Amino acid sequence: MNILFDHQIFSAQRYGGISRYFYELVCGFDDIQDIEVKITLLISNNHYISEQIHTKHIDLLPNSRFRGRQRFFNLLNSPKSILQLNRQNFDIFHPTYYNPYFLNYIGNKPFVLTVYDMIHEKFNELFSSNDKTSQNKRLLVEKASKIIAISESTKKDLIELFGTEESKIEVVYLGSSMSPKSEISISFEIPKNYILFVGLREGYKNFERFIKSVATILNDKEDLFVICVGGDEFRSGELKLFFDLNIENKILQYNLNDDSLPYFYKNALTFVFPSLYEGFGIPILESFACECPLICSNVSSLPEVAGKGACYFDPYSEESIKNAVLKVLEDANFREQLICNATKRLKNFSWKRTARQTKRVYEKVLA
Repeated sequence: MNILFDHQIFSAQRYGGISRYFYELVCGFDDIQDIEVKITLLISNNHYISEQIHTKHIDLLPNSRFRGRQRFFNLLNSPKSILQLNRQNFDIFHPTYYNPYFLNYIGNKPFVLTVYDMIHEKFNELFSSNDKTSQNKRLLVEKASKIIAISESTKKDLIELFGTEESKIEVVYLGSSMSPKSEISISFEIPKNYILFVGLREGYKNFERFIKSVATILNDKEDLFVICVGGDEFRSGELKLFFDLNIENKILQYNLNDDSLPYFYKNALTFVFPSLYEGFGIPILESFACECPLICSNVSSLPEVAGKGACYFDPYSEESIKNAVLKVLEDANFREQLICNATKRLKNFSWKRTARQTKRVYEKVLA
């Protein structure tokens, strides 16, 4: 079977979970018979496909960032996607995001849509009134031959929020690409004892409540810090919060590439994932792979993915977050048990399994 992926997410992301997902799918299909994938791409600076093994495109300088970059990439990439769609030399089209441009060109060919989460629907107040993501997603969910949901939680949300038929949805879990190598090192000094926070910090990521929850712990433990990886430099409001809590010298931030991140997981006392909602939660698997004790929210997909490998808290309660953090920091046996459980749990997830199960979804569409 011939599968066509489009340019959308590779125009939008330099790094990111969704572009990583499609890259890993393509790599996984390399080891499976009877399936070939083509990506319609002319120009990109996406890190994962930069080696151009699976697509021939112009790779811009790795750190090229300029205003209107995504719009510029889409302007150049869209004609190539439309050309490939018009040729009709594929069996299934799998768009990489929710722009419905292709509906005018796909003809009678089926398409499969992956739904990553329902954040735009559950937290619509965080998005501009001009943001059409939810509207576009709903349209494509209605018209797709099959929907891939990346967790049972996301499947449940699709049914409740969009009224999608359960039989139309297939759940395919994600994997983790993280492999902590013993020789990984960094070129700068970081504190010996730290709590790790990874990713964006706005809105549903619940960073502010997390910081308020651990402020007294940081003040009580002189040698303990919080390290934030990713999410760019702290904003003025965050800096004011740290100052008001008297922890302005206890919170550090670094922007890292995927090669350095395992070092920070591997050496952290614990990783805290306080999100109010996730469609899957790849950082869970990353922490498992690096044997970093996980503390996370007890909502949405997180318990489904983490199983017994996490210490859970109520993400709306500062007291609950604080107690969970203290339990993990102060109980070495509990930390070891979490790591043991996480190692067992991680065996349930791999990109190879994701690729095999995705192929089965395609086969159902073509049956």
